[in-house]
This record gives sequence, C-alpha cells and structure tokens, in this order.
Amino acid sequence: MYIRELFPILSSCTYLNTASTGLLSSSHYQWRRQHDTAYLEQGSYFRIHQADFLCEVKASIARFIHANPSRTYLIPNFSFGFNTVLNGLAPKQRILLLENDYPSINYAVQKHAIESISIPLGKNMEEDILQAVQEHGPTVFAFSMTQYLDGLQIDLDFLKDLKQRYSHLLLVADATQYCGARPFDFEKSAIDILICSGYKWLLAGYGNGFVCLKEDAAEQLFAVTKEMRKPQEPFLQDKDHLSFFFEPGHQDTLSYGTLQHSLQLFEQFDFPLLTQQLQQLAEKAKEGFIQRGLLSEKVAQRRYAHSNIFSLHISTEKYQQLQMAKIVCLPRGEGIRVAFHIYNTADDLDHLLEVLDT
Repeated sequence: MYIRELFPILSSCTYLNTASTGLLSSSHYQWRRQHDTAYLEQGSYFRIHQADFLCEVKASIARFIHANPSRTYLIPNFSFGFNTVLNGLAPKQRILLLENDYPSINYAVQKHAIESISIPLGKNMEEDILQAVQEHGPTVFAFSMTQYLDGLQIDLDFLKDLKQRYSHLLLVADATQYCGARPFDFEKSAIDILICSGYKWLLAGYGNGFVCLKEDAAEQLFAVTKEMRKPQEPFLQDKDHLSFFFEPGHQDTLSYGTLQHSLQLFEQFDFPLLTQQLQQLAEKAKEGFIQRGLLSEKVAQRRYAHSNIFSLHISTEKYQQLQMAKIVCLPRGEGIRVAFHIYNTADDLDHLLEVLDT
C-alpha cells in the first residue's frame, strides 16, 4: 500500500501543517477501535497484561531511536517531561536558552525561577551557543532540536563537539519537531536527556510521548530520593525511582499503544528511505522559497542543513489564497509556517509554489 492511502484527508487538501498536528492514519483508527472494543467487552480483565504491554512500547521507542529501554519513560507530553526534569535537577543550576524557543521550555525555566541566560537565534546559532557557554558557564543547555517557528535545526555534530569541550554541560533536547522526520541515534548523540511528544511527526495522536536518559543524566535526577524506601505493594516492585516521577499513576494503553503502532508503521514502510525522500523534498522546497525571497536571512544564508519546516514571509492576502486553494498551514511568528512530512510529495510542493506565484 502507498503510504498516502492511509491518510484519507489528503484526498481533499494539501496538508502542510504537521508541525502543528500530525495526521492520524486509517490504520491507527482501526487499531484504536479494536483496543476500545476489547476494553468495552472485557472490563478490568483488559488491564491484566498492561504492564507487559507498556514495556513493549518502551522497547519499540528504544529500538526506533537507539536508546536504552531501561532508561526510557512514557510521558503524556513534552511539557510534563521537561517540568519533571527541572524538578529533578539539583539546586543552583544555570540554564542556557534560545530566545523564541518553544514556550514549554523557556516559560518552564522562568516558572521554576532557575537562573538562565538567553541568546538570540541567528544564522550562526552554533557559534553563538559556544560563545555563550564560554562566557556564562551554564550547567544545562535546554533547546529544541528543530525550532517550531521557522524550522531552524541545530547541528548534531556541533553538539558532539560542545559536549567534548564541556563534558559537565547537561544537554536537554526537545525532539518533538525532530523525531519522526529524521532518523536518530540517541546513544551515539551528545544529548543527555531527550524529551518528545508524539502528536506531530510521529503521527501518534495526543496524550503520549517519551523521555530517554543517558546513564549519567539518570544519576543526576532526583538523586536525593534514591535512598528513600519505595512503596512495598507488589504491583509497584518493578518500578525504579525515576519511574515514580516520570510515570506516576496509571498509564493509558490507548495513547501509548497508538505511539507504538506509529513506530511499527514506520518500520513497515522503511523509515530511513521515507525520510531520505522527505529531506530531498525539503531541500527542493528551500531552493524554491529562496528563489522567491520568502525566507528570512538567517535561514536562507545558514550553512547547516535545514529541517522540513519553513516560515514564509508572505502577505495576509496570499495566505488567504493558500486557504482558498485548500493548502493547510498556519501563521506562526512573523510568517506563514508550512511543513512537509513523509506523506507529502513533489506535487504538494508544486501546488504550493503555483499558488504563491499566482
């Protein structure tokens, strides 16, 4: 089956809004219906094997991004995971932030009253980050791997170099606009804590996400609780001390099962090949947008690879034309944001450019 056939909405519009909400496939719909039918018919018996099932979900996540399943935790969304990380850090941290990064990062740091330094996002973002680390000596760098406003993407090789120079610096990454759009190897990366929601590029609907930790990072979080006596109830004996913070209470098998179903679909459709085609489409789109003068200077002149998210500097009237042409996109920041995913094709890009040129 051709992957576009799994998404009925694509027959009625050109969907370029995955950066806001990823599509739910007909395959997901069938799985979710079967899940809830079983719950309807079985009641509490339906939950008997939920612990084993959730472990399988963690194993699927860990396999997808090459992480350790024993340090992978299920969370409802990025915001919950990041706030939990902030709560678990030792006192007296100094956090480096990027201006206009996702509010769930910057506002959360502000809300926790943690000392922070913010630097502007420019075409030389990596050089600016290095200079800020040298000048201000932060203990944590919290950032989005891909910026939600304009698709600016941090260079992973730069992060490795940064970590080699400043091994004490804890790198905490929001992968919500990255995972599902690019292959990723967490263990080989420099990132210490990776946090991700599943509703965008992972196409997993709402209410699911994950946190993956390197060993050193796991040792730092909630360190003072390690010696506390855990609850003695038999059904809690398999939990480690971090799971009581990242995974408190019951876990929803519908939402996390939907995430696992997405990962299985990605495997079925050869995810590396799909993302290679997506990257080629994004490069072609960037060329077309630059030719038309639609991108900011920091994106157009940047020497590092860009993501598949773009902020187009067009008029309100032109945006209305896009809507009339059934091209789904949204105003974000200073432009109109468009985003391409694995179900988008060169025809979608051609249609967009045709309307922009009208």
